[in-house]
Amino acid sequence: MAEPSGAARDSEAVSRFVEHFAAQLVEAGLPRMPARVFAALLASDTGVLTSAELGERLRISPAAVSGAVRYLAQQHMVSREREPGSRRERYRVHGDQWYEALTNREAVIRRWEDALRQGVTSLGENTPAGRRLAETLAFFEFVEKEVEAMMGRWRVHRKERFG
Repeated sequence: MAEPSGAARDSEAVSRFVEHFAAQLVEAGLPRMPARVFAALLASDTGVLTSAELGERLRISPAAVSGAVRYLAQQHMVSREREPGSRRERYRVHGDQWYEALTNREAVIRRWEDALRQGVTSLGENTPAGRRLAETLAFFEFVEKEVEAMMGRWRVHRKERFG
């Protein structure tokens, strides 16, 4: 599935953007290859590319594409779909990928909270370690509530701005 031909772009400028944005994602903790694949998908007009298209644009092997897409799918940042009438897979980035990624993080935070509660109980809430864990737990509880409220505001803002 090639990009629409009506979109005239400087391919070098697009490539520079992809690599620059990928570098920012890497600095934030995303592995390098998934960051590059994600940035390439974001920069495509359709938001959909096949493995071959990703390999060609990024000059990477099919195995590298496969590993990157597997990681991104686990993080709810891209989805896999079959190309109509073909056995080939294509990969899609959605407009709500950030929302999905943050929502996935909320589940991780809840698991951390559960583990921290157990730690506070195990270590004793009046011990230095128990107090440290309790403060960490309070931080994650605060963050969870703030993210939930922020996502509600985002849904309203997104609807107002993008319909």
